[in-house]
Formats: sequence, structure tokens, C-alpha cells
Amino acid sequence: MSNIGSYEKRKENFSWDIAKQVLGWKQGEVLNIGAMCSDRICAQGKGDKKALIWQGFGGKQKTYTFNDLRVLSSGYAKFLQDLGVKPGEKVCLFMDKIPELYISFLGVLKMGAVAQPLFSAFGDESLEVRLFSADTKVILTTRKHVKKVRKIQDRLPALEKIVVVEGNPNKLRDEEIFFNVEDAPVEDFEVYKSETETPSVLHYTSGTTGQPKGAQHVHGSVWGQALTTSWVLDLKDDDIYWCTADPGWVTGTSYGIIGPWSLGVTQCVLDSGFTSAAWYQFIQDNKVTVWYSAPTAIRSLMRDGEELVKKYDLSSLRHLASVGEPLNSEAVIWSEKVYGLPFLDTFWQTETGAMMITNFPGMKIKPGSMGKPFPGIEAGILDLKTNEPVTEPGTVGLIAFRPGWPSMFREYVKKPDIYRSKFVGASENAMPPELRTDKSLWYVSGDRASFDKDGYYWFVGRDDDVINTGGHLVGPFEIESALVEHEAIAEAAAIGKPDAVNMEVVKVFVTLNPGYEPSDDLELNIMNFIRKRLSPLAMPQEIEYTEKLPKTRSGKILRRYLKALEWGEEVGDLSTLEDD
Repeated sequence: MSNIGSYEKRKENFSWDIAKQVLGWKQGEVLNIGAMCSDRICAQGKGDKKALIWQGFGGKQKTYTFNDLRVLSSGYAKFLQDLGVKPGEKVCLFMDKIPELYISFLGVLKMGAVAQPLFSAFGDESLEVRLFSADTKVILTTRKHVKKVRKIQDRLPALEKIVVVEGNPNKLRDEEIFFNVEDAPVEDFEVYKSETETPSVLHYTSGTTGQPKGAQHVHGSVWGQALTTSWVLDLKDDDIYWCTADPGWVTGTSYGIIGPWSLGVTQCVLDSGFTSAAWYQFIQDNKVTVWYSAPTAIRSLMRDGEELVKKYDLSSLRHLASVGEPLNSEAVIWSEKVYGLPFLDTFWQTETGAMMITNFPGMKIKPGSMGKPFPGIEAGILDLKTNEPVTEPGTVGLIAFRPGWPSMFREYVKKPDIYRSKFVGASENAMPPELRTDKSLWYVSGDRASFDKDGYYWFVGRDDDVINTGGHLVGPFEIESALVEHEAIAEAAAIGKPDAVNMEVVKVFVTLNPGYEPSDDLELNIMNFIRKRLSPLAMPQEIEYTEKLPKTRSGKILRRYLKALEWGEEVGDLSTLEDD
């Protein structure tokens, strides 16, 4: 079979049922992601196989088999069940990339609750917004992070239990519960009989206006996640796989938990921060074969140079892929030169749940291209004015997809109008169940691109003001809302500023209240204020003080005007700009 032929052949007579064959899943088995990633693998005779190789700070290591995953995740499931958690209720996982995070994720799903993983670097305000929105009932956290929860628990009426799963139990408050799953494994647990549409994972994504939105996924998403893991990441039974993403983001669950473990593949996790030397040492020590990372990290590796690579044995690597933001052509060319393998770019979103446009293994690689739509995905580019699909190669428009793929998000929690707005052609009263199945509609991604004569897609940029920093989307509204709570700030606007490593970093424009003057101390104070309230990702890297912000006559801040000036682009129509 020729290289390009492998992609074209898989497109022919495609069906998502192929995922069941790839997984070895048989009709009648429970469709529960937690069990499919643990119990089912053990039933296939792979209980003694390594599932997780974990390394933390100081080189501390732990290893878990699939049988360990089975009994420990069941321990979490029974604990939550005994705690009174009911199927469908939200359980937040707020911790670093420790083994407890990965194993409890499976346990939450096994007992029928909804797993709500959140990035552990979130500050108390970012945490509060997301827990309040989801009506989260229980939070599993660690001694390190429980302090953030304490600050906000009185403002979370739905939150009933705070559970600490790691750390010193003697320093907890009376109402907090300590649970060590190692002391409470469960051999036999009756897994919740979830179905295709049963809610599974809730991830939050940012927007240009309003607070973050909860994108709800379902257990049936596993078909898309497993098949793309098999075909695009090319995982095989004897691979050692490393996904560098944090499960607080969708990549870290779809491809850092569900994808590899549903296929019974061993995966590694490094929870000790980033240095190029540490990453190369980790690959060498664990003989990693498949590596899925982000352009930000790749550019940092490039910056540290080729000579460092030569100090390590990376010969185990056979396949590399990238996710989170556009992968520039220089990175693809550099990786092929230095590692002997190109990083293959993959495009998808929190809302899509799985890869949508990819560079398929064996396909001809065009450095800088996103690749082609995954088999079974109907993609298109919509005209920026008419919203009709374009047919001419090179025409820039909005990336869009026909609804109906398995891992598609089912709703934005409590925000049906915003969910409806994502679908071109939807009627005013259309509700989520019909929107996600109506193939006459287009789901619009919010990203601009074009395709060439060979059907390869080329990323152009975001269609809104959302800031893509290091592959993570940060909403300007959330930053601006936090900024104006600072005693010195009257008004604020946040934009993305070009950055060689992170693609974009946050830059803010602020007007000050009377009595305050710009200074280095004030700038540092504002930066730390945002870092603690929201997250390091939201912390501004530059603050520009101004006497007034550009606004429309209706009072809306014109971020696009500020961004155009920053990026050196045309400012566009300013007819709505208020007069001085």
C-alpha cells in the first residue's frame, strides 16, 4: 500500500463502527469510558501490563499496571458512591499531574458521575467561576491546592464535599475529607451502565464575551478518540507513549487518558516542569516511541539547539505529533533534521473532543499545513460574508464541520443560545439534540483557514479575540473582569501579542483610577494580581497605560483596533468608533 493510498483507502466506505473493531469491543459490553480503559483491558488478559509510568519532581517514580488502574479506580468509584454522589453529578479533579488525577478520572466515570478536570495552576477566581457554573458537588484535590478551594467554598452553594487525596491528612479542616485510595482498592465494582449519550467529561473553554463555557462530552466520544489515537497517533500494543498535555485541558483527557488506555497502551507522565534536558532524559530513560506535544514546547526545544539533542539517545522515537496551535513549517523541518522525524500537526478543539484535521501518518507532509480532514469528518471553509462553503483553493474563510461525529460536544452547560450560535443555518428555536445531528448545518470553529488544490488545510488565525497562548485559549473578558477589580484600574482591554515561543502572550491596556501613576511596582503588582486570581496563562506579559480606550459609540471596547495596531495590520472599518 502506498503512503498516500493508506489515507485514501481508509476514507473509502468509512464508518465509525471501525472504532469498535480497533478496540476489540463487542456488542453488549458496557459503554463506560472508565471501565473501557481499565476493566476491559484486564479482561483481555493485559492486567499485568504497565499502564502508567509516572515521574515527579526529584526523579520520584511510580508504575501502575492495568489491574492497578482497575482496582484503584474502582476504589474511587465506591468512595464517591458511598459519599452520596449520584450519576450525572459533577466531580471536579483539581490537582497536578499526579497518578491520583489519572486514576480518579476513571473512577468518577465508572460510577456514572461527570468528571470535571481543571488546570491546577488556576487561581481561586478561575476555579470559582467554573465550579459555580457546573454546580459541582464534590472536588478532589490535594493538600497543595485545597487552600484555593477554602477561599471560595462559601460562594459555592452546590459544593458539598472537599476531598483531599494526597498530602498530610493532619493539617485539614474538620469538614474536609482525606482519602487515600491505596488503602481502599476495590476488587469488584458494578460499573454504571452508561450509554452513548450519557455525560462523561466537562471541559471549560474561553470566549470573547461572558464567562468560560462548559463543553459537555459523552461516553460515546470514545469511538472518535480511540480511532484517531490508533490511526493518527499510530499507537500499537508495544508502544511507550507520551502526551505532554495536562488533563486540565481536553488534550490531556482525550489523548492523555482515554485514547491510549482504551487501546491498552502504556503511557508515561512527567510532572516536573519543563526543561529541554529533562524532557530528553525522560524520553531516553523510558524509551518513548510516540510523542504528542505542543508547538510552544517544540519551539523551546528548537531554541535550546541541536547540540543538546546529541547528548541523548532518542532512537526509540518512531512517531511525533503536535497539537494546540498552528505548527510552523520551520518546526517541522527542524524536527525532521534533528530527530529524523517530522512533527505531524493535528487540528481540533475542546468542542470537537477529538482530532478533526490532521497530517495522517504516511501522507505527504507539507510543512506548515494542518493536513486533511480525518476520514468520517466532513470539513469545509465558509465564506466570511455569506457563510456558504467556498470552492476555490486559497480562499480564506471559517473552518467548519458537518455535525454528527462521535466526540462532538453535546451542549454548553446552561448556555443553549451560545451553543446554537455555533451552528450556521440553525433555526432560532433549535435545541442541542437536533443541532448535533442535523447534517444540513455547519458547526463553525471560530478559526480561519484555506485549503489548497490537494485538499490540505492552512491555518490563518482566530476569527475572534480569544488569545491562544502556548496552545491554551484565554478569554479576554475574564482577564478584563479581573483587572477592573484591582484598586488602581478603572478600565481594561486584553489582547494577544505576537510571541516567538508561545505564539501569543497577553498584553493589556489599562486606564488608572485617580491617585495612581504608572510604575514598575504597580506593573508587577497587577501581573501578580492576575496570576493569583486567574492563572499564569492569563498573566499579562506587557501592560500599556493609556488615558482612554478606543470604544464604539455604544461603549464597547474595540479590541480588534488595539490588536491590529499591535500586529501591524489594517484596522478595518472604524465608522462605529466614538468621537474624541
